[in-house]
Amino acid sequence: MSELALAIRGLERTFRSGESELHVLHSVDLDVRKGEIVGLMGPSGSGKSSLLHAAGLLERPTAGEVVINGVSAWDMSDDERTALRRNEIGFVYQFHHLLAEFDALDNVALPRLIAGDSRRAAHAEARRLLAMLNMGHRLHHQPPQLSGGEQQRVAIARALVNRPALLLADEPTGNLDPDTSTVVFKALYDLARQEGVGALIATHNQELAGFMDRVMVIDHGKLVQRR
Repeated sequence: MSELALAIRGLERTFRSGESELHVLHSVDLDVRKGEIVGLMGPSGSGKSSLLHAAGLLERPTAGEVVINGVSAWDMSDDERTALRRNEIGFVYQFHHLLAEFDALDNVALPRLIAGDSRRAAHAEARRLLAMLNMGHRLHHQPPQLSGGEQQRVAIARALVNRPALLLADEPTGNLDPDTSTVVFKALYDLARQEGVGALIATHNQELAGFMDRVMVIDHGKLVQRR
């Protein structure tokens, strides 16, 4: 599985409330190869977020196996799983969640600083990614000084700064106007491809889905390939 950024086998997710059960995901299998961009679609409430949370090791599934870059996540201790998530998974959300008091460079460098890198090394990697996203001229601007599209490009760089094997994105352009959405998504797509990251991207946007290598749809708890 060394070429796989993500391998999911037999994933089940059931929510219980009193005597009732809601079965959200049923026997889901999914592979995402390094360098591959996979779209995830389905109506609201279909289980897209549950699948992303399980893939990102944020929620333990009811059953099934999640393997990140060849490592089976649920066989690990909590501390080991936290380290795996920090080192091998990058997250991009609909809202950028940047730290307002930090400039773009420090926002991107922060995960590497937390991982123990020197400030110089962390800033060097942050500069490299921001330059690839055409943000080299905005390094020292704080989030309120950036447009929505620029803020999201900073968030993309931050998600990739630790050089993860897997990128998970949940409606990464859902808060942007259509023109900006296309520009930002194309930047995300190009950077993920160049960095060799496997990406699983949830979106409702049919136009953006056209960029994907494959599109998977959650239909009544089952994962099926649309194309």
